Amino acid sequence: MTRRALVLTQESARHWFRRSLPPHVLADPLPADAENVEAERRWRLSGGDWRGFLSAYCASVVAIGLFIA
Repeated sequence: MTRRALVLTQESARHWFRRSLPPHVLADPLPADAENVEAERRWRLSGGDWRGFLSAYCASVVAIGLFIA
């Protein structure tokens, strides 16, 4: 992409909204630093998370089934 001072749009973007965005928005993302790696680790689901979700789901299905029956 050539850089021209008076061009306000990005000709390489095909969609009208992407063309209107400034170049720094569409730039390649920065490499992951320690904070992003730590946040990603905290968002992963562990076995206890799945167990809690499944027990709550099963309890709600049983409660709804008893309410309907």
